[in-house]
Amino acid sequence: MESLSDILISFFLVVAGIFGLVGSFGLVKLKGTMQRIHAPTKATTLGVGGVLIASMLYFTLVKDSFSFHELLITLFLFITAPITANFISKTYLARHLREDDLPETGQSYGWAVYTDPPE
Repeated sequence: MESLSDILISFFLVVAGIFGLVGSFGLVKLKGTMQRIHAPTKATTLGVGGVLIASMLYFTLVKDSFSFHELLITLFLFITAPITANFISKTYLARHLREDDLPETGQSYGWAVYTDPPE
C-alpha cells in the first residue's frame, strides 16, 4: 500500500512540475499581455494545484492526518485566478484598445468594458 501511495503522490508532483514549467515558459515567451495572461492563470495554477493535491495525499495516506489547509488553499487558488485574469484583461482592454478596434460581438449589446453602468 505504501508503494501505491508513493506512486500516486509522485504522479501529482511530476504533473504539477510539468504544468508549472509550461506556465512559466509561456509567461516568458508569449508576446502580448493578452497572450501572457493565459500562462499563469491556466498552466501555473494547475501546477500549484497539483502540488497541493500531492501534499493532501501525503498527509492523508502517509501521515494518517487530513490536512484541511491545503484544500482551502486549492479552492482559493482555483476561484481567484480566473477572476484576477478577468480583471487584468478588462483593464488592458480599457487602457489600450478603443471600442472600434474590437470585433463585433454578434449580440444586441457591445463589449461590457465600454458600456456605461445603468443609473
